[in-house]
Amino acid sequence: MAMKKRPGPTDPVKPRRSAYDKALGLLARREHSRKELKTKLRQGGYEGEETVAALDRLGEQHYQDDDRFAEVLLRSRIAQGYGPLRLRLELKSHGLNDARIRALLDAVEVDWVGAAAAQLRRRYGRAGTADPAERARRAQFLLRRGFAAATVRSLTHAEVDDADDIP
Repeated sequence: MAMKKRPGPTDPVKPRRSAYDKALGLLARREHSRKELKTKLRQGGYEGEETVAALDRLGEQHYQDDDRFAEVLLRSRIAQGYGPLRLRLELKSHGLNDARIRALLDAVEVDWVGAAAAQLRRRYGRAGTADPAERARRAQFLLRRGFAAATVRSLTHAEVDDADDIP
């Protein structure tokens, strides 16, 4: 059985990949937001100017596109059963502005009530409940997944607070 040789002081040092090559490698695996790539490059030890230049070049070549990233993320999260409030927060965390997020959410054709009902069925089955504590538990489940209070109230008939709903 052959053992791997540890690099010694006389072994040639591999040249470090450029920020562009590193970011391109990350994009080859999956879509990334510009903000996410910038963070990963900085964590990898790449400096500001090199990082910005690499991200600008990737954008010009259409390898990195925040709109495409957002559309992929939305499709994925909707399929996973998340609601519009959670999606809004996640897109915001990736550096998208409010107007663009609103436009993206308006463009997706999703029956949010139907999606929330599907999550309830998946988690709790088809049986309803008259127990107020159980209704509250189900409401909290939907709220954590990012569904609006009005949607949750209509499905669970539980009292929920509208304070966290963002128009």
